Amino acid sequence: MQVFRQDNADGASIVGWGVRVLLLSQAEEVAQTAAGMRIAGLGGNVELENEAFSALDTLIMDDTGYGLLVIECDAFGGLAAGRNLVSMLHKGGVSMPVILLCSDCSEQEFPHEFNRPIVLRAPISAVGLRVGFEHAMRDRLVFQAA
Repeated sequence: MQVFRQDNADGASIVGWGVRVLLLSQAEEVAQTAAGMRIAGLGGNVELENEAFSALDTLIMDDTGYGLLVIECDAFGGLAAGRNLVSMLHKGGVSMPVILLCSDCSEQEFPHEFNRPIVLRAPISAVGLRVGFEHAMRDRLVFQAA
C-alpha cells in the first residue's frame, strides 16, 4: 500500500485536514490519479489500494481509522460493481463515507443519508471532487475563524 500526502492546496481552504482516505484504483501510484492528487490537495492523507477485496478486508477486519473510501469504479466493473462493493462493506459492519467515481454516471448524487455513497462523474473535475469531498466530510468540518 502506498501513502501520499500533498502539502500545497493551491490557496484553497483545506476541508478534510488529515482525514485518512483509502483510494481504490488500478493506478500504481497516487500521483497517477487525478482523484488522488486532488484529495491530497484538499488535505486528505491518501493511501492507494489496487485490489477490491483487499481494500474491503482492510476496512472490515482492521480498525484502521480511515475516514473516507473513494472507488474509481471504471476499473472494477462500473457503477453497479462500485455499489456492490459498498453493499459488501455495509454487510461487514462498516459505516463510513464513500465516493464512487464513474464515467457512466448519468447524474451525480449527493445523498442526505450517511450510508449512501456519493456518486461523481469521471473524469473528475476539481470543483466536482471538492463538492463531493465536502459533502462526505460534512460531519467532520472544522470552521476557521476569519
